[in-house]
Amino acid sequence: MAVLLALVVAESERDARAGGVDAAVVLRAAEAWGLGAAVLDAAEAAGHLRLDGGRIRFPDPRLARTVRASVPPARRRAAHRLLADAHTGGPDTLPVLFHRASAAVAPAPGLGDALAVAARSRDGRPTHAERAAAWARAAELAVDQELRAVRLVEAAEQARLAGLPHRARELLARADGERPAGAVRGAARLVSGLLALQDGPVADAREVLLLAAASLDPADPPRALAARLAAVEASWVTGDAAACVEALDQGPAQPGSDPLLAAYREGMSAVVHGRPDAGRLPLREVVAGVAAGVHDAPEALLRAGSAALVVGDLAAAARANSRALAVARDRGPYILVAQALERLAYGELRAGRHARARAHAEDGLRTALGAGQDNLAAHHHAILALVASVEGSPEAVAEHAAAAEHVAAAHGLAQAATLSQWARARADLARGRLPEAAARLGPLVGAGPRRGHFAVRMLAVPCFVEAAARTGQTEAARAAVAAFARWAEQSADPQAPAQLARCRALLSGPEECEALFAAALARHEAVAGDFERGRTQLLYGSWLRRRRRPGEARGRLRDALVSFERGGALGWAAQARAELRATGDAGPGEPAGQLTLLTPQQLRIARCVAEGATNREVALRLSVSPRTVDHHLRNVFAALGVRSRVELSRLVDRAEKTTADP
Repeated sequence: MAVLLALVVAESERDARAGGVDAAVVLRAAEAWGLGAAVLDAAEAAGHLRLDGGRIRFPDPRLARTVRASVPPARRRAAHRLLADAHTGGPDTLPVLFHRASAAVAPAPGLGDALAVAARSRDGRPTHAERAAAWARAAELAVDQELRAVRLVEAAEQARLAGLPHRARELLARADGERPAGAVRGAARLVSGLLALQDGPVADAREVLLLAAASLDPADPPRALAARLAAVEASWVTGDAAACVEALDQGPAQPGSDPLLAAYREGMSAVVHGRPDAGRLPLREVVAGVAAGVHDAPEALLRAGSAALVVGDLAAAARANSRALAVARDRGPYILVAQALERLAYGELRAGRHARARAHAEDGLRTALGAGQDNLAAHHHAILALVASVEGSPEAVAEHAAAAEHVAAAHGLAQAATLSQWARARADLARGRLPEAAARLGPLVGAGPRRGHFAVRMLAVPCFVEAAARTGQTEAARAAVAAFARWAEQSADPQAPAQLARCRALLSGPEECEALFAAALARHEAVAGDFERGRTQLLYGSWLRRRRRPGEARGRLRDALVSFERGGALGWAAQARAELRATGDAGPGEPAGQLTLLTPQQLRIARCVAEGATNREVALRLSVSPRTVDHHLRNVFAALGVRSRVELSRLVDRAEKTTADP
């Protein structure tokens, strides 16, 4: 059995990301060692190995580590020799050369050179993890110090692309011990910066990446460009627009450079410079070029997806990012899978398809955590918090927002921090906690050092205006609407025109308000998105009810309820039902027991008090005066025969449970 375990260990060294090893290869090698197939049955019975779908796995990672540490070097080399013979495909294929190289005793420069050639080749479509193992072994067989450094840096980059950050850092440390200089040192800095971008302070990553670009410029322009593009990404997630522009504009144009990449840099630079009109044309060229099949690399597809989001073409963004995800899963690099899922989730969120956004973000979160991409995991948490703020789960909002903010604070992720605060505020809005929502969003949408991320803060303005307008913060709301109007005029966000009309309605007098609500609904009809349409219908219906037009209000509120239910916005649907009850509309979830003695307005007040709201907070939620709340609450106490808010809360809780579980 020890021989079989040695064969499994030796074969697993070839690809650290593979889900087990090929049983046929291992059993051929075992047969050459004189073992029969029964040895695998015995290993399974003993709990040492598991056969599943033609792959042999260790049932527990701790067992795998123990077995690896216990295999003697001589037996390991013998296992590699047998595996080299067991693999099919010819003597120059990567699996055969890897096992031959692993069976050899260093130095063996000729074998190392052959392995390096195979590691660079695309024949047989080796994975990034296989390439990493091959480059690392080729380095061990080399005699020349500089060549060892080159190969170790290549191995580190392949390990990073495979989603093995700890292995990548180990290889970089070994490369640093070889004292690399010039372009080799620049390449090592590039890998180090990219690793920091994944799970470290991104401002530090940006500086390392710019140093790498400067080192690589003379000798390796493609890698220098890759370093600058990564520095752009680092600047973007920190919310540093000036640094983003600097990184976009740096570096000389190379002869024969990719025109779509040049268009991307030109367009994004114009947008971040505050000239979106100048940026749209080159960015649309990027989207059109990738759609026409000019590029099929996942990196190019992700750039096209970002360009499409910036110009407001959500359908094109979904196509490009879906294609990037499919390509990254099919042929790598694995490290881009979680990034493609994050772009997809964010695009679905912008399009109002919250269930799809949640599915992509949950998948992306698992993938990012498995690949050591903590910063990307924080973005997935922020997206999940935003989805939960729509779906009506305050606990999920708090959980995901806290996870996002924990990493964002340590690593300087302004975009994730802004999204998570927006999610918390939107959850407050859904629960009628207007002052809390306004307090969270005011700093994000205003001026000053606490201002939110430049690319997403304007998306939160409609939530702030709703909270501020309904809590008497009229001047702050008007200032935010003025900024939003300028942004909406320049931006291509499909929801912005309807949201702007809704914001203006909330701040207008009775003569203009109705026309502005009607204009907002008309603009909603031109774009998809049940949630935003439902919010406008809810606010319009609430306004009609307060104007003592209950018949008209019911129609708008029923439409809002349908929109919310169709979009899975359960918390907001509860608001619509409460407003419908206030108009006297009977429907599902009506009060039970003693609560039937209350008028619709008394019932709303009783429910708010049962949630722990003060009279002033209830007044803000229901757009009435505190004196009106006090008057209704005294009548509620009398009608229900209770003498305290605690008794009222218990009674409401019992009645609500009776309604939910008849």
